[in-house]
Amino acid sequence: MQPLLALVDCNNFYVSCERVFRPDLIGKPVAVLSNNDGCVVARSAEIKHFIKMGVPLFQIQQLVNQHQIKLFSSNYSLYADMSARVMSILEEFAPSMEIYSIDEAFLDLTGMCHRDPIAYGHRIRKAVVRATGIPVCVGMGPTKTLTKLANFAAKKWKQTGGVLDLSDPVRREKLMKIVDVGEVWGIGSRTTAKLNQIGINTVWDLAIQPSKRIQSQFNIVVARTVLELNGIACLELEEISPDKQQIVCSRSFSRRLTEYKELSAALTEFGSRAAEKLRRQQSITGCITVFIRTNPFNPQEPQYQRSASIKLSAATQDTRTIITTANRLLTEIFKTGYGYQKCGVQLSDIKPESSPGQLELFDFVDNSLPNENRPLMKVVDQINRRFPKAIAIAATGFDKSWKPKADRVSQRYTTDWRELAWAK
Repeated sequence: MQPLLALVDCNNFYVSCERVFRPDLIGKPVAVLSNNDGCVVARSAEIKHFIKMGVPLFQIQQLVNQHQIKLFSSNYSLYADMSARVMSILEEFAPSMEIYSIDEAFLDLTGMCHRDPIAYGHRIRKAVVRATGIPVCVGMGPTKTLTKLANFAAKKWKQTGGVLDLSDPVRREKLMKIVDVGEVWGIGSRTTAKLNQIGINTVWDLAIQPSKRIQSQFNIVVARTVLELNGIACLELEEISPDKQQIVCSRSFSRRLTEYKELSAALTEFGSRAAEKLRRQQSITGCITVFIRTNPFNPQEPQYQRSASIKLSAATQDTRTIITTANRLLTEIFKTGYGYQKCGVQLSDIKPESSPGQLELFDFVDNSLPNENRPLMKVVDQINRRFPKAIAIAATGFDKSWKPKADRVSQRYTTDWRELAWAK
């Protein structure tokens, strides 16, 4: 039986989440802003043709006023919960699923709907909208790359009804001949430019190339893409997401920070958040990096950026150790006289918490660091999951006016009893 995969992708996900609880905004121009309300990170269909993704808000303020665009600050609590609800619905339609991002997932539909895949795709769309209010499009095909291409077409051309199957070679060829090669999954802007230079402009131009020739001119990744476009699967479904090999927590500040204690407060919170993510994937870290920087886009201000790293004598997942180490590194790189715009903590050399620990014979053991206490950290995480942010290790009493602005944030309709939607 021919393999059949599907990519289910939410339409304008952040905007759609806001519209679920604000139906008065359906059909009206809406945009969602990044941390600190700085740049546009999501746009409704009504404004995509004249507002680019990632553009700073101050550059488009006139367009916002002219078109009466409704702006929202990013509400990640809402988006994460709505994503979990969408994924729980999709799990009912396939025995295997890979959650690819917050708003899209691959499904293995082999043997599930061989008689009428399109009808099955419409069933998926209706089920998700009915249960969550989030509109989705469904792209189908024998490989991941083809499902991505099908999903792109399902969104772009309304006559598809939001569902497209590229299992048929004739339909596949017809679509490939009218789509630019830059729309192929994994083909970036630089690769697109190189492909255009040798006469490969459409997806079909790429699909008919010998994979060995493409590998010799580019790399194995592009060669696999050629095979995938021809229905030969090279990428398997990853039902279990791989653990992150790096964890970074950073933010831009709502104002310039000039004092050490302010940066220390921010690093304390970032270190605590990174440690929680580390424990969530049941890992430990052997290397901690701290970085600070001024605003590189303001040449009128004095510029400074530095980072510092340390390899731990014993890998850890203890919030106290990570915070203590991060603040030590901060003392090494901090300089007065600068207005800092951003700082962050990076955890690397990550491995499973079950990995056997072994100290080198001549390693210096830092006895001033807190002893590893995994049961304590487990209890802290359990309390914080039940009562969000109930316990903040070593972060109380600090001035938090540096936190990013979120002046336009909506309610956490699904995760906070005090912010439930009211029906009148």
